[in-house]
Amino acid sequence: MNKPLRLWNDYDRPHADLREAIERMERAGELLRIRGADWKLEMGTLAEIVYRQDHPPAILFEDIPGYPGCRAASGLTNSARRMAITLGFPVPSHPLDVVRAYRDRMKVHKPIPPRVVNDGPVLENVLKGSDVNVLKFPAPLLHEHDGGRYIGTDDLVIMRDPEENWVNCGTYRAMVHGPDKVGLWMSPGKHGRQIREKYFKQGKPCPVLISCGHDPLLFLAGGNEIRFGLSEYDYAAGHRGAPYEVVESELHGLPMPAHAEIVLEGALHPGDTLPEGPFGEFTGYYAGGRSEQPVVRVERIYHRNDPILGLACPMVPPSDFSYSKSVMKAGMIWDEVERAGLSGVRGVWVHEPGCARMFNVISIKQAYAGHAKQAALLAASCQSGSYLGRFVVVVDDDVDPANLNEVLWAMCTRCDPAEDIDILRRTWSGPLDPRLPEGVTWNSRAVIDACRPFEMLKDFPPVVKASDELRDKVRQKFEDQLKKR
Repeated sequence: MNKPLRLWNDYDRPHADLREAIERMERAGELLRIRGADWKLEMGTLAEIVYRQDHPPAILFEDIPGYPGCRAASGLTNSARRMAITLGFPVPSHPLDVVRAYRDRMKVHKPIPPRVVNDGPVLENVLKGSDVNVLKFPAPLLHEHDGGRYIGTDDLVIMRDPEENWVNCGTYRAMVHGPDKVGLWMSPGKHGRQIREKYFKQGKPCPVLISCGHDPLLFLAGGNEIRFGLSEYDYAAGHRGAPYEVVESELHGLPMPAHAEIVLEGALHPGDTLPEGPFGEFTGYYAGGRSEQPVVRVERIYHRNDPILGLACPMVPPSDFSYSKSVMKAGMIWDEVERAGLSGVRGVWVHEPGCARMFNVISIKQAYAGHAKQAALLAASCQSGSYLGRFVVVVDDDVDPANLNEVLWAMCTRCDPAEDIDILRRTWSGPLDPRLPEGVTWNSRAVIDACRPFEMLKDFPPVVKASDELRDKVRQKFEDQLKKR
């Protein structure tokens, strides 16, 4: 795990596709190959076992029984080093290093539209008619009580807005109903759901591509709340500094990644539904239950030779994607809060035990009365921090927002519950929130000011802590003895 890490600058370019990203991660000592794991519960359970370890690697499943040549990959973005490889950042020494690198990049980030090409590896195999069979790939049954096999967990659901003509690439779960039928679950308020409803209100089918293996950077983009109207293709390309190559699909002319591993093409039709779920979700519960959801009638399958299926295995956190969610969401909140005009932000962290959404902390250097409350409200209501939130905590700049012990200490010693906790009501949530009754898609959230009161800054009791100078001096004096431990 201590091997030198080569980043984009060392290769002179970002990785071209999923396969090259995996190669770079393996060279960095960040990949575990597992052979012989079955699609039925074994892959999901192994992911749970591995992600309960310290510093877990990504997993590449090989020699999957019954699926010669097929592979599956899990956890490709879920460590600081793998995030650095994916995003082309310097090697981090602290979780906030990646968040800061993201925030700094967003100050100069410019979206780059994809480049349409006529050919690509995704066209090595094109299946149509009776050859269409989604189950030729090792779609896993991840959890014991899941309602079925899910081919789409680390996926991109690619749709074009019928009114504004922009392309959305969101990550929504896709359940296999049969060789040519895939159920698609999208939470209310999500961009894909809004686009689907536009087609249905016009009485038209909604064309869909489902990419099930692609550059991990696209997964990072597809799984986060990017602003409406900005394509994830453009957003992710702005990070890599080069456009994605896309091939227009045969039936609907939708852009699919030219280097994707597996892409399904079909359409959702108004009134055409099947029971979907339950599915073990990122909250750690089988939330959302079983419900009638629209079905994609698959008419084309495009795939590379020896394809790699992307997997995300939700579970009680930490999971195989919760760390990367924490980093991306923290960076996006930080960027949005600063763009809204707030000064003095020193750090943002989204904690994994909060399912990488429900316990978010922002650290500031207080400059005026009301500064802390302003920071908390912005972090709670910005696009990146709003969906399925629960708690937002603002702390002083002497508190590391990524250190849960320090955050809880600040909450217990600087926050008076009656004075410093506010409740926001009827905020954006969804069926995956296990606390909500069926049919309710909004919740409340607590906004907690765990900063020293601004009027007490000069008089607040000092913190019991050795100065940096004294700590360094003592550490150097006893360095040899400390190393023996």
